[in-house]
Amino acid sequence: MERFFNTAGPIIPTDHYHIPSFERVDWDEIQNLIARKRYFLLHAPRQTGKTSALLEMMQALNEVGKYRALYANIEGAQAARNDVEAGIATVCNALVRSADVYLQEKRLSAWLNAEGKAMPAQDRFSALLAHWAGISDKPIVLFLDEADALIGDTLVSLLRQIRAGYAQRPNAFPQSIVLCGLRDIKDYRIHVANGDVITGGSAFNIKAKSLRLGNFSEAEVRALYQQHTTATGQTFAEAIFVEAWADTRGQPWLVNALAHEMTWEDRAARDRATPITLERYLAARERLIYSRATHLDQLTDKLREPRVHGVISALLSGEQTELLVPHDDLQYVEDLGLIVRKPQLHISNRIYREVIPRELTSVTQDTMVQQQSWYLTPDRHLDMAKLLAAFQQFFRENSESWIERFDYKEAGPQLLMQAFLQRIINGGGRINREYGLGRRRTDLLIEWPVNEAAGFHGEVQRIVIELKLQHGTLEAVLDKGLEQTADYADKCRADEAHLLLFNRNPNVSWDDKIWRRTLENQGRSIDVWGA
Repeated sequence: MERFFNTAGPIIPTDHYHIPSFERVDWDEIQNLIARKRYFLLHAPRQTGKTSALLEMMQALNEVGKYRALYANIEGAQAARNDVEAGIATVCNALVRSADVYLQEKRLSAWLNAEGKAMPAQDRFSALLAHWAGISDKPIVLFLDEADALIGDTLVSLLRQIRAGYAQRPNAFPQSIVLCGLRDIKDYRIHVANGDVITGGSAFNIKAKSLRLGNFSEAEVRALYQQHTTATGQTFAEAIFVEAWADTRGQPWLVNALAHEMTWEDRAARDRATPITLERYLAARERLIYSRATHLDQLTDKLREPRVHGVISALLSGEQTELLVPHDDLQYVEDLGLIVRKPQLHISNRIYREVIPRELTSVTQDTMVQQQSWYLTPDRHLDMAKLLAAFQQFFRENSESWIERFDYKEAGPQLLMQAFLQRIINGGGRINREYGLGRRRTDLLIEWPVNEAAGFHGEVQRIVIELKLQHGTLEAVLDKGLEQTADYADKCRADEAHLLLFNRNPNVSWDDKIWRRTLENQGRSIDVWGA
């Protein structure tokens, strides 16, 4: 059976196309930390290959034969929360099971079921590690996966038991312990049973270093797809690699999920003689976004966290400066894989940039009474004058109550406009979005295939809409907004351009807020709409 692109769980090299983890981590640095008996962290966003990397490291170290390396997933202890007895019991059992599976080491189970039973939970994990180090013929290297999933007193007890044994390494405690999870240890904010909040750094101050597993490089994305071509003969259009890089920026799950959509969910492409064209890629991208797959659901769930909310809200609204966003929050959201901070702060890839506003307004879209057919001309062009006039009326009647429902109220007007458009464009065209911290605007590019049968192979109507909140005088906002809209329209080779200004001053009447003008900038006609 041919290999396939993996979207769930660790890599199985015989089953999956993959980029070896050793090409994505600094293996020399990791070996050096282990040799120097250091305890450290490896963290990365979900579904970037952390578990696969840890398993490969365990195997490589055991093959060399210098250490006894073990991987254990301790996520099951999350449910115990502040119940230290239940939580540490789960951690110990996870380690014992892994030792049996990967090392055929059965002596740990015997100890845990005898001497270990009498140990208080606050000492049991530390004693288990000490016992193992004492009977092992080689220094122990331990990889603990999903460590940051643990909660409250259970996590504090785990970290402190590891810290307590640190001075006895390597003869009476593991030579090296690697904690792996989504976050750096300094971002562990632990709410313990007595109400205190403890940071991970204070509970685990023996950390030598925190390493991050990065995304694929652009070359690695191409190399991964090329493995499929080499194995099956099925080719990818050259333009796909450019689009896939912009859409994913190498996020491993997205890269694999797009490839899976192209080569398997597209049933016609299961015939390996069928080349994967750019049009097939774009269709796969839309299916993936609409699918709300587990990875994208997890992303949406993160948007509810207060620390994430502050950063993403600033990006969506474009109104705040970087100085108003705490540095620690920026680092945390970057560690989650949602943003990139250099060379300037932005959502980490084009698919996330598309998914985030869609997900934040999905309920709004579903409950809007708007139909695509209302805004199509007899020759199937979008009638943007009719559409934007309808939005003005909709915004006038509904904005106060609808924006109040949003979690992201700061970006409410922009999100409501995008929800309105998405309701109409869905299933026909696509909306490309550009927004970011300090831009003070949101740029939207609508691409609408005029010939439904030809799709994007035929005539495509391109429409630019720039959204701005009105600050200061109307004249000043218009001067800047018209220039920005004209520049964006030229960049996108748009057929028409619109500038939508939101006046949030409660002292201005709706009759004065709602207006329309046609103005020019750089030789381009731009329709300007007030709301």
